[in-house]
Amino acid sequence: MRGLANDLLTANMTLDLAQAAAIVLGHGHAPEGRRPTAVVARDGRASGEFLSAAVSAGLAGSGVDVHDAGVLPTPALAYLVADLDADFGVMISASHNPAPDNGIKFLAHGGRKLPDRVEDEIQAAFEAGDFRRPTGAGVGRIHLLTDAEDRYVLHLVGAIPHRLEGLSVVLDCANGAASGVSPDAFRGAGADVHVIGAEPDGLNINDGCGSTHLEPLRRAVVELGADLGIAHDGDADRCLAVDASGREVDGDQIMAILALAMKDAGRLVDDTLVATVMSNLGLKLALREAGIELRETAVGDRYVLETMTEHGYNLGGEQSGHVIMSDFATTGDGLLTGLMLASRVAQTRAPLAELATVMTRLPQVLLNVRGVDRAAVGSNPGVQAAVAEVEQRLGETGRVLLRPSGTEPVVRVMVEAASEEVARAETEYLASVVERELALTV
Repeated sequence: MRGLANDLLTANMTLDLAQAAAIVLGHGHAPEGRRPTAVVARDGRASGEFLSAAVSAGLAGSGVDVHDAGVLPTPALAYLVADLDADFGVMISASHNPAPDNGIKFLAHGGRKLPDRVEDEIQAAFEAGDFRRPTGAGVGRIHLLTDAEDRYVLHLVGAIPHRLEGLSVVLDCANGAASGVSPDAFRGAGADVHVIGAEPDGLNINDGCGSTHLEPLRRAVVELGADLGIAHDGDADRCLAVDASGREVDGDQIMAILALAMKDAGRLVDDTLVATVMSNLGLKLALREAGIELRETAVGDRYVLETMTEHGYNLGGEQSGHVIMSDFATTGDGLLTGLMLASRVAQTRAPLAELATVMTRLPQVLLNVRGVDRAAVGSNPGVQAAVAEVEQRLGETGRVLLRPSGTEPVVRVMVEAASEEVARAETEYLASVVERELALTV
């Protein structure tokens, strides 16, 4: 759930939702005779204080023992759920959204995302409202997890294949959940660390900083003469980077660099990377050149993770910087990704800009066409003929993607091509066809 805190997302609703989760994820998982346990964490939003209190109250009131981990990144919570063998976890965060928003994310035993079936069970329990209310010794207890940050930092530093001595790194923590642990982890790994965006006040999370606003990081890296910069979002499950000259290194380039590093070390399962259909065609071409297969999924890191889990792959992610390294994490982990990227720079002694040249990003233009029948995008003859026409013109130098919105009468039209001019012209042409052929009639 995600929405405006204290408007859509109230304390009462949050408490009820926690009680529903206690039934499905707690009592539905824990063996008979053992009280269920949960780990609760939040990012630094002001509203996270009362929402996490409501979550803990709902869980304890339903007979679940709570480990309160305080302010931590989402991937840290996932790690702790597994490390403590807790039955489930609850993260209070709205990720890269502005401070007034907040959200609640549940993680299953082992720190894994919930399948749709379990989400439906929680919703049904929430709507039924038939919650557990034990008394006396049956109520849950709430404990502060005082070593949560230390556990996570030790895990991160122990995961990297090469230490970072001699490397100068700027971290932009988005005034979010990574503000404490990311600098500790990079320093623990041996880097010379400079930090910006690490003064959270409850209201400034993602405000002109972090992975959605790279300008401050670009400036800091250049002014300080650093080797690279790492940008997190509010809950630190994603990572983008900039090289020494301030140029962005996006999620596709990061995945390419890590895939080659893992292949060189013999650690890339089946020499395969998993990414969504939104990844740049340049990634696929670069991987093909390196003898690495790209498995494509629908948009969303959950689909990446599902494919990885089903086939046992150990590297996947999204262009936005959600990178999953399943040998060390059950979800996207921006700190782990940044450390692994920096470790590759330190190991090869090559500048990040040089490593990023492994792939060439083809120009990519995206237009949203509104007020159209999104359900007909895959069956309309006129649209399909136009797509085939553009694909023939582009050949192997580009590609077309038409993607209906999941919630609105919108079709997203994307074209990649060898030049910005061609990509824009072909995108505008396809958008005009979609608008004409799929227009909703009143």
